[in-house]
Amino acid sequence: MRFSLVLAIIPTLFSVELLCAQDVPRGWHLLDQTQDHHYGISLSKAYQFLKEKNKVSKPIIVAILDSGVDTTHEDLKQHLWKNTGEIPNNGIDDDGNGYIDDVYGWNFLGGKDGRNIKKCSDERSRIYHRFKAQFLGKEIDSSSLSTSDFANYQMWKRAAAELNFSTEEQTELLFIEITAKALKRHDKVLRKEMGTEVFTTEFLEKFEPQTKLAKEAKLGYLTCIKMMGIDPDEKNAHTIEQLDEYVEGKKAAFESKDNAPFDYRADIVKDNYLNFADRYYGNADVMGPNPMHGTHVTGIIGAVRNNGIGVNGIADNLQLMMVRVVPDGDEYDKDVALGIRYAVDNGAKIINMSFGKSFSPEKIWVDSAIRYAASKDVLIVHSAGNDGNDNDLKDVFPNPKQWNYRAENFINIGASGDPATTGSLAADFSNFGKNNVDVFAPGVKIYSTLPGGNEYGNLDGTSMSTPVVAGIAALIRSNYPELTALQVKQIIEASVSIPDSSLPNFKPGAERQSFAFKNLSKTGGIVNAYLSISLADQTKTIKKEVPKSLTKPTKSIK
Repeated sequence: MRFSLVLAIIPTLFSVELLCAQDVPRGWHLLDQTQDHHYGISLSKAYQFLKEKNKVSKPIIVAILDSGVDTTHEDLKQHLWKNTGEIPNNGIDDDGNGYIDDVYGWNFLGGKDGRNIKKCSDERSRIYHRFKAQFLGKEIDSSSLSTSDFANYQMWKRAAAELNFSTEEQTELLFIEITAKALKRHDKVLRKEMGTEVFTTEFLEKFEPQTKLAKEAKLGYLTCIKMMGIDPDEKNAHTIEQLDEYVEGKKAAFESKDNAPFDYRADIVKDNYLNFADRYYGNADVMGPNPMHGTHVTGIIGAVRNNGIGVNGIADNLQLMMVRVVPDGDEYDKDVALGIRYAVDNGAKIINMSFGKSFSPEKIWVDSAIRYAASKDVLIVHSAGNDGNDNDLKDVFPNPKQWNYRAENFINIGASGDPATTGSLAADFSNFGKNNVDVFAPGVKIYSTLPGGNEYGNLDGTSMSTPVVAGIAALIRSNYPELTALQVKQIIEASVSIPDSSLPNFKPGAERQSFAFKNLSKTGGIVNAYLSISLADQTKTIKKEVPKSLTKPTKSIK
């Protein structure tokens, strides 16, 4: 499931937090708490430190497994990875890697005819109908099942239980649907009155309507937008599109127990999904039909710095490889596993994965790919999720838990906000976990690149905090290339900024319950680029001083 803007704003429909939030400056996530009074990552201090050390960086490849990227964006195209072994658009696999014309990366959600999957169902629906004939209405003797059948049966029962939606969930959807319809009605009136198809909340607030109908539309629109905590820079069309997608997806989920979801994969991709050896499917269209999420994530990591336009990414000497594996819906394990392997085989040293889901039927494929990445010294940076859940109690996939050990090249990221403006250090939507979330990073009102005409805007989510960490990892590895993926992870974790315990913090989720920020993650802190770079510069002492909790062997996972 893509951790996008809608998933971040929906929990705030009934929250007071964002109703009283103040604005933060664009790019606040890069600022320094002491100098700028915002709980960012102190990026300027990190670059100043590197300058004083006369560091000469080396280029590093960062792979973004996501929904797609706008390859024409003014602030990204200079940093996009290019496969020098391919001649663009000649229809030939010039480098012999099995992927034709993979100039910027690869799209595992495409067909050879050029079509692309835009949306698909959630994984629990796919699991339920995949095993429905085998288990529904049958008297199952668990003791007689093979190991694999028993695992499938347990997974199927959980999926079936989760497809029994509560009255509360259906009521919430009804409320959101009513809100979306009201927004559309007000939007139509306002577009006609203002004589423009595109506007923001900020623009609308300055507009003085002349008719009674337009005055009512303005009040109604602004009330809905502010109630949901949507950013003033957010464009009307995008807000409505995201709400429509959410409503459509929820309706499909509610109906999915009775109706099997349409198999877009069989129609478009046409691979043999259950055969992992069938891996050379897809196409070279890394932009895809909806590159909003991936473009924003990519800009956070590596938008061109100090070019006088747009935004500044975190790392400056890097190449950004796009691997499209995330549709509007739950990603497929096979695509994720092959996406990781594609990135590793093409030289990526950091892989950003801003997505997650609650079921992983082919987890063994993904686990194998994560181990392969570890064997090639590749760091995987993954989002913790946006459900306000405790990841120690409920799994989010992919994760580092493998059959008999814990992957050490994998780091899980929660989302923090700026306490002066949001009223809490932790974002109210962020997942957390003392054992299974490693660090927090800024993930509220993060300003970055958007597709469709060199645009920029704010998005919220652990999807945004994850590339913050990937960017710091890229900054470290480009300036200290001798460090391993494990060392970089340890440095990031050991150098977190520990917030003052007096700062306001609430446990993420529906209830505003005061909670110690230090108990939300393994490290109890927020990543800091300056502290990480400073620690990276002391590699020899780091090896001795890293906390034992970060270096001791992990117990087997049973």
